[in-house]
Amino acid sequence: MSAYNWADALALPLQSTWQTVIGFLPSLIGALVVLIVGLLVASLLRALFEKIINLLKVDVLLKRLGVDAFLERAGYQLSSGRFVGGLVYWFFVVVVVLAVSDILGLWGLSTFLNDVLNYFPNVIAAVLIMLAALVIANFLRGLVRGSVMGAKLHASRFLGTLTWWAVVIFGFLAALIQLGVAGALIQTIITGFIAMLALAGGIAFGLGGKDYAAHLIQKFREHTESH
Repeated sequence: MSAYNWADALALPLQSTWQTVIGFLPSLIGALVVLIVGLLVASLLRALFEKIINLLKVDVLLKRLGVDAFLERAGYQLSSGRFVGGLVYWFFVVVVVLAVSDILGLWGLSTFLNDVLNYFPNVIAAVLIMLAALVIANFLRGLVRGSVMGAKLHASRFLGTLTWWAVVIFGFLAALIQLGVAGALIQTIITGFIAMLALAGGIAFGLGGKDYAAHLIQKFREHTESH
């Protein structure tokens, strides 16, 4: 092979590679610009939404509903503005990265990010489910305690706490189902738990109320036979 042919063999691949790099540079520069601008906008949106939520005094309302006590038990501090701001921030970051992956032609990453974006509504719905469960649990706990104390019965605190935990646990399981986490298993657990309560109630009534039930049956027989 002549020196000219050797030079061509080396130059052609280098030329092709250089043309590919040159052709890719506009996409790379555009993707970097979109990424930088998008991250700045995401930070601004987070600060804006956090300020709006704080101005609306959502934390004050949640404290009145008793949500802060549950979060403190879990080791978290109530800050709805920070939570909403973070949610908006990461949502916009995913959108920006999706745009960057489309510009660069990373179609596998784009598909994954599309799935993440489609999953965001489930996260919001799960949060709302847990919030509603906490509000309902606090309301029912006070209602049960007041009703038991009004009837001059014992264990009002225990029954109120039991009601609270029952509602919170069902809300947590409903949130997991909304998130798509082991939905079939959770539904089986809920069904089994309800069946267990029904069976326990039936056994308790059968053992504790059998004498009274026999008395009622006897009274009914005496009444029918006398007529």
